[in-house]
Amino acid sequence: MDTIKIKTENINGKPLESECSCVKIKILFFARARDLTGLTEMPLELSSGSTTRDCLNKLVAKFPCLEEIRGCIVLALNEEYTTEDSVVKEKDELAIIPPISGG
Repeated sequence: MDTIKIKTENINGKPLESECSCVKIKILFFARARDLTGLTEMPLELSSGSTTRDCLNKLVAKFPCLEEIRGCIVLALNEEYTTEDSVVKEKDELAIIPPISGG
């Protein structure tokens, strides 16, 4: 009788189930970020364990025009200011807040 082998690892030796593990978050755009993207919000899907930096990288890849403000934006994760090293979780909200000027 032939033995059937089921592949349980990817080419890097990681379990296949880790490839399917992802989180969905909501991105909120304010001020210049809203102007550049044309959106007030959008969903974003990332690998589990992703950071806010990973989110920004994915957003800049989708909207290259965001690169012009990337160095001066402030991030808020679930209405709390945060750094680019924070890990995002399922249903989190990440706000992209550029500097705001006015008179």
